[in-house]
Amino acid sequence: MNELDQLVLQARAEFLQAPTPADLENAKARYLGKAGRVTELLKGLAALAPEEKKARGGAINEAKQQVEAALNERRHALAEAELEAQLRAEALDVTLPGRSGGVGALHPVIRTMERIEAIFGSMGFDVADGPEIEADWFNFTALNTPADHPARSMHDTFYVEGGHLLRTHTSPMQIRYAVQHVKRHRVQLDAGQPMPDIRVIAPGRTYRVDSDATHSPMFHQVEGLWVGEHVSFKDLKSVYVNFLREFFETDDMQIRFRPSYFPFTEPSAEIDMMFNSGPLKGRWLEVSGSGQVHPQVIRNMGLDPERYIGFAFGSGIDRLAMLRYGVNDLRLFFDGDLRFLSQFK
Repeated sequence: MNELDQLVLQARAEFLQAPTPADLENAKARYLGKAGRVTELLKGLAALAPEEKKARGGAINEAKQQVEAALNERRHALAEAELEAQLRAEALDVTLPGRSGGVGALHPVIRTMERIEAIFGSMGFDVADGPEIEADWFNFTALNTPADHPARSMHDTFYVEGGHLLRTHTSPMQIRYAVQHVKRHRVQLDAGQPMPDIRVIAPGRTYRVDSDATHSPMFHQVEGLWVGEHVSFKDLKSVYVNFLREFFETDDMQIRFRPSYFPFTEPSAEIDMMFNSGPLKGRWLEVSGSGQVHPQVIRNMGLDPERYIGFAFGSGIDRLAMLRYGVNDLRLFFDGDLRFLSQFK
């Protein structure tokens, strides 16, 4: 057995003993690396005579091919062993019951919105939906808030091209709905006949430049409107008190109407509530703004304020959801944390 055969046997033995791919590559370097034994033999050809170089070079190359073949064979064997180990570790028992996918649920704010719609629907209110990118006329001017009105500073909002803006409340839908209602009954109005009452709520997303634990740049509101020939502040109180009792499923609360100011209602009132028991017992909580619809707003609807009167209110859906579910930070509703949201399934 010559030295080349001996070298091939030694290389094959070392490769077979390598337990990991990293150990195998280290063994390879001892034979086929820059300073490896086969590489050194090839370098030594330069010192041989031409007639010896051909014969010696062929023998060395044949030995090198055998070493490379042994190396590739071991590489393949290690890869096969690694794959088998992985398959054993990840073995799937097809006889086991399958894993079902997660079951989704309504977001607590959407759940709250649907509850509000159902309660007011039972009292005869329609539900209206409209654009979130709104014209200045519907968002401000038609609601008795012209460009120079100081109340606009309370509605700092996001403006877009063309003089439009992201609506700051859903009150614009009251105007849109009322105008369409008046158009449908114009013949009756012109004939002096009574028009069916306008009774509608407008829930949806709204936007203001505001962000903290109880405010978000994007939030949800529900506006309510009831206009007719004999609608009074008494009706407002009756409707909203009934709503709160239905929404929170309890009569164990106190409700007060506190004088306030809004440009689109006159007189105006904030609506506060206080639970008589539970974790919020004894705390007055503001839940809505309200009031008798301002005569100018009635005119902008296309009606005669001497004949038609009504009330309006605006409530934060997110605020109501916080109170109903005991959430103390509004931002939790919009963080998308499934650990939080899964509680409402």
